[in-house]
Amino acid sequence: MADTALTVPLRSPLAQVADRLAAATRSSGGAIRLAELPFLAQLNVRLDAKGAAAAAVGLALDLQLPLQPNTVVRAGELTALWLGPDEWLLVGPPGSERELESRVREAAGDEHVSVTDVSAQRTTLLVTGPRAQNLLAHGCPLDLHPRAFGSGRCAQTTLGRTQVVLVARDEPRAGFWVLVRSTFAGYLADWLLDAATEYL
Repeated sequence: MADTALTVPLRSPLAQVADRLAAATRSSGGAIRLAELPFLAQLNVRLDAKGAAAAAVGLALDLQLPLQPNTVVRAGELTALWLGPDEWLLVGPPGSERELESRVREAAGDEHVSVTDVSAQRTTLLVTGPRAQNLLAHGCPLDLHPRAFGSGRCAQTTLGRTQVVLVARDEPRAGFWVLVRSTFAGYLADWLLDAATEYL
């Protein structure tokens, strides 16, 4: 029997504003860079941080789950964000969702673990450049000064009245990831573009 399933090319939530983000980046003269990082694998993982599963999952991923509130651990292409005492968000390269989920479940064995693929729920905006912190401060209630929100930190917060997960990247001058629900991504991109006009 022939495969009659329709294959539709993936379209990111911000495909329609990619040119505007690139234009704003060029016009800023290096002050800011705005871009979408589409289709990153995102898995919500819940388990007992003090149980055997946490250590086993860390070994299986070659990445220890962060135990300090609002911190990030990165190893290779995989990033783990602390979202709560028993909750993490694993962020990996596009297309790695199933493999990551399989590794987590296999490592947990008979221990209780919840793994939910939320990759389609959010997209990721990259905000970098010398003025990235100032740009985000226009609409974020957090103190984004590096003393308070330096590299390796994350938080569930709001930006331009939109719920986001904000991540201060750990590489020098790497800026921020803004993880936003796909349904609000267009609005947030418009907000960022409007806030960025003072740098253009």
